Amino acid sequence: MKKFGKKYVEALGKLEKNKEYNITEAIKLVKETSITKFDSSIDVAIKLNIDPKKADQQLRGSFVLPHGTGKSKSILVIAKGAQAEEARKAGADYVGDQDMIDKIQKENWFSYDVIIATPDMMPELGKIGKILGPKGLMPNPKTNTVTNNVSSAILDVKKGMVSYKNDSYGNIHSVMGKVSFDNDKLKENLEYIISTISKLKPASVKGKFIKSISISSTMGPGIKLDKNSFDI
Repeated sequence: MKKFGKKYVEALGKLEKNKEYNITEAIKLVKETSITKFDSSIDVAIKLNIDPKKADQQLRGSFVLPHGTGKSKSILVIAKGAQAEEARKAGADYVGDQDMIDKIQKENWFSYDVIIATPDMMPELGKIGKILGPKGLMPNPKTNTVTNNVSSAILDVKKGMVSYKNDSYGNIHSVMGKVSFDNDKLKENLEYIISTISKLKPASVKGKFIKSISISSTMGPGIKLDKNSFDI
């Protein structure tokens, strides 16, 4: 049986077992049950009524949170010529083409959080897909990280773009902010996430799309939310 630390047990004691909290109560509690010394991230887990084995029920994409994530991300852009120059002007941390691909392959280099690539670079980048894929770094058109408009993509990442993809159990996980955010900003970010995901219901899914919602701080206990708190 997994043993929990004293701080976690104390935090868990602030929650009523099996209770589903409204959004205001849940955000208050997720702050109160944060047990780290640093400014914890707050994550949301959404259990969906989907069959991840069916291609038409697999969800993947990205959105920009109204108040960002509270975390600045380092950006690598794989592009040539004018688009590379555009990326530098837009504030990308690293810009290059084959030289950067070689650096990743030969030096196991991962000093960045997001890769944005132009479509013409994808055949070369695809050759190191086995390196980037497991780390969740492979650019994808669905997450707006494969694009000819690199400056727009960079701006979205800097504003707080979050990529999502359902796991093998039909769950979607997303960051929704930091414990230091004021409650209203956390509420608006969470409402935006739930509203966005609720609109992605595949046509082949019958009945309720969102089965459950919970939030938690880094290393903190999960807090179940009442789905009636949301306009879904």
